[in-house]
Amino acid sequence: MEQNKPNQTSGRWKLLAVLAVCASPLIFSYLTYYVIKPSGRTNYGTLIDPRAHPIPALGTTGLDGKPLALDAYKGKWIMLQVEPGDCPQACKDQLVKVRQLRLMQGKGMERIERVWLITDNAPLDIELMKVIDGVRMLRVKPDAVKAWLPVEPGGDVTDHLYLIDPLGNLMMRFPKDAEPNKVTKDIGKLLKASAIG
Repeated sequence: MEQNKPNQTSGRWKLLAVLAVCASPLIFSYLTYYVIKPSGRTNYGTLIDPRAHPIPALGTTGLDGKPLALDAYKGKWIMLQVEPGDCPQACKDQLVKVRQLRLMQGKGMERIERVWLITDNAPLDIELMKVIDGVRMLRVKPDAVKAWLPVEPGGDVTDHLYLIDPLGNLMMRFPKDAEPNKVTKDIGKLLKASAIG
């Protein structure tokens, strides 16, 4: 009986060692995630919690004045820009940039709609309309859109490009003067990962 005690103790230590080796990856992953908290991220745009910013009834209308909601484009990814109709040069540049961003997705561009929320009743520049052909235009009251869309501290909704997923969730905001290649990369990754839209 006494001879078995050292064997039992040795066996227990071996068993504990095996369990420790098996459990160490799990323990390490928890430590890394909850204690070390890696700061690296793979997305350029800022992810938005759609529960905090559900799309409200904005009271949008088409250019003909008839009611037309963002829901009309549900089922596709929406690149959303907010600007006045009296579009200054920075606004024109951004609208052209959004057109280019869509084209840069190649075959994936058919899964994307561009929407311009126009925050006033100013007449639109016909020449600009030709350049950005295909953009969906909705008029909206500026207060409604400002109450909905989150901005960077000290920023304005006109500073950003927003992304809405095919289920109608606001999900990403790109910074002011965003780098086109980085935006394209983010959108490309989302299109690749998504089976919808």
